Amino acid sequence: MSKPSPIRYCTTNWSSYNASLRKRGSLLIRVDRDMTWRAPRDWRPGRPAVFSDAAIQFCLSIKILFKLPLRQTAGMVA
Repeated sequence: MSKPSPIRYCTTNWSSYNASLRKRGSLLIRVDRDMTWRAPRDWRPGRPAVFSDAAIQFCLSIKILFKLPLRQTAGMVA
């Protein structure tokens, strides 16, 4: 008696597949509503800051807490 061949699945809808992978590892963290995520404009020459110091410190704390690389931390916070 021969062994049946395994069924091969072919993913056709990659956007929903990627969204389901992101949702699978989701974690809800509540932060203070008064925390400013955007950096204030300082009107100096050069590239403006996008995120505030508190937001950067929060992301780095999550990075250390969960022992994640920076790219995964950015994905988790997004």
